[in-house]
Amino acid sequence: QVQLVESGGRLVQAGGSLRLSCAASGRTFSYYTAAWFRQAPGKDREFVAAVSGSGDYSRYAEAVRGRFTISRANAKNTVYLYLNSLKPDDTAVYYCAADRNWDAPQYDYWGQGTQVTVSS
Repeated sequence: QVQLVESGGRLVQAGGSLRLSCAASGRTFSYYTAAWFRQAPGKDREFVAAVSGSGDYSRYAEAVRGRFTISRANAKNTVYLYLNSLKPDDTAVYYCAADRNWDAPQYDYWGQGTQVTVSS
């Protein structure tokens, strides 16, 4: 089992920046792919970014590529999402997720989410 707790979400103006954190506990976190998803009101949850267990590989949704950066600090059992050049469309609940598989992750573990609100 892996437990995930997100933090860092808040109200920010368009063009601003945020850092979200996801603290993991339980199993050895470096074995797990970690990812961020988001869900805006009335919309389906969507993939944002993922990072491999070692931190050597990452992937991004097209909507955030070049603006968001995912990274991890395995010594701290923490994954980060840096959000830059924020837009009102980035408003959503952001969720952290983890899975043992990098190639075809199913994301068996989820956090409770943290709210990001971007004002225009």
